Amino acid sequence: MFRLLGILFTVLLAIATAVVVWPQFFRLEQTYPFAQLVSAQGLVLGGFLVVAVLALLLLFARPLRGFAASVLIVALLGAGATGLIGVTRGFGAADLPAKTESSVRVLTWNTAGEAVAAEEIARQILDQGADIVALPETTEAVGERIAIMLREQGHPMWVHHVQFRPDIPDGPQSWQTTVLVAPDLGEYSVIESSKDGSSNTGSVPSVVLMPVDGSGPTIVAVHAVAPRMEEMRQWQSDLQWIADQCPAGDFILAGDFNATIDHMASLGWKAATWAIAATSPLARAAVSPAPGRARSPPSPAHRSTT
Repeated sequence: MFRLLGILFTVLLAIATAVVVWPQFFRLEQTYPFAQLVSAQGLVLGGFLVVAVLALLLLFARPLRGFAASVLIVALLGAGATGLIGVTRGFGAADLPAKTESSVRVLTWNTAGEAVAAEEIARQILDQGADIVALPETTEAVGERIAIMLREQGHPMWVHHVQFRPDIPDGPQSWQTTVLVAPDLGEYSVIESSKDGSSNTGSVPSVVLMPVDGSGPTIVAVHAVAPRMEEMRQWQSDLQWIADQCPAGDFILAGDFNATIDHMASLGWKAATWAIAATSPLARAAVSPAPGRARSPPSPAHRSTT
């Protein structure tokens, strides 16, 4: 009887391991709680290692050796697969590649309202030589202050902005997203559906910028809602909207996706177009047609550079 229970437990553990490690195979990557586990690969790896250690200890009990060995094998396979996924996805780079005349450098930073001073944002833009800056949860006034500081330092940038419910005084800053674009990239304007919210992410705004003369990539400053249990349906809708913003030509998506490439698997996204932020598995930028590189220096707010 005990042996039968041991076999049943091992089979269930193997199934659970497969679902946790590769939920997109089962179409569960956008389902609670697997969506949260996808972006917590470090915790998942730690959990498998803890199970492996417990199984090793059980090996000392002669009656439990067969059961413990089976659990150990499953845990080690889960840990190895999780580690391999982390290595494949990449952990970012300590240094950015050298900027060339044809390259476009993108900085994205969820400033969490006024958690980050305008002076610090401007300094990072100058240090990174950013051409495009996506600033979710940043007001237009802060963006204008940053632009003035940049202009004084010989690095002018145009300011674009979208706000949900501008009719509400002192609304939450999460209802705003600001984008800065270097004049060298040409003249851009926010499309009308972004401004009026008729086509946008649902709870917090994204910004779609199109080149006025039709020459240049479409720029999308992304802000998807966080996948909290009560927001799962809206989060799924936001990810679908983000996927729909990828035109046939050149595009640059940057911002706070609150998602990884694995969350986007069922939406047709490929790793070749995704740049991964180093300090978090949550991705911050996607580009076409070639892959990009990203880095996230330590910060209290989400930040990455591509």
